Amino acid sequence: MYLADHAWPDLESYFESESLALVPLGSTEQHGPHLPEATDHLIGEAFAREVADRTGYLCTPTINVGVSGHHRQFHGTMWVEPSAFRQYMESLTRNLTTHGIDRVIYVNAHGGNVQHLREVGSRLRQEGVAYAIEWMWDESIPDLVDDLFEQNGPHGGPKETAMIQYLEPELVHDDRLEEARDTGVPSVEDADTVKHGSRTFFDAADNTDNGVFGDQTDASAEKGEQLFEAASDQLVQLSEWLAAQDFEDLLPNDHV
Repeated sequence: MYLADHAWPDLESYFESESLALVPLGSTEQHGPHLPEATDHLIGEAFAREVADRTGYLCTPTINVGVSGHHRQFHGTMWVEPSAFRQYMESLTRNLTTHGIDRVIYVNAHGGNVQHLREVGSRLRQEGVAYAIEWMWDESIPDLVDDLFEQNGPHGGPKETAMIQYLEPELVHDDRLEEARDTGVPSVEDADTVKHGSRTFFDAADNTDNGVFGDQTDASAEKGEQLFEAASDQLVQLSEWLAAQDFEDLLPNDHV
């Protein structure tokens, strides 16, 4: 059920009977020479829409720009400051609670958003306003990701490449996969920017000239389909679990 497709009178029955919303998020940022800058928000929206269709839970419009300042050296990357992102997401979530939503899953496909979404969720929970949790597709199926790829990335690597090959194949520059592999680096470890236990890098450009990691030639639409189906199953199960909980049980424990 996609919120924006419905007229307001037709949403009343949902808010009367359900209290869960899926909020897809991602980014608009460089993903190497072979993938679109829409990569993360395309993935986040695809999962949220798929699971909304399968479960009947509400899916909101997608948040397309996130915390991506660490990719700013690459043409076209868009970002907002972390404080602005947190304020926006908290305000949006509070807005949903006025309609009766008290639990939210941030269907997130951008690593730069994670800590900020968790901070927002923690604050809303402490205030007893809502229980809002962050979900990342690849973290829901780590064993499958490891089984499918010898080196999965992270950023712009074969796992994201496979996902876009499956979801939006016309947006992938398949003729640039070797270039992406050969002008990038296999991993953060190979970039040699962790020194004596310190992460000495701040931006993607500190690690890789083309913005990405991994072997993009190891990706395929078939692998993307496996990833999408497996992670969608995980998000269905998470949604159903969360919807079944008593709200009081989701709030913080009393002081000992």
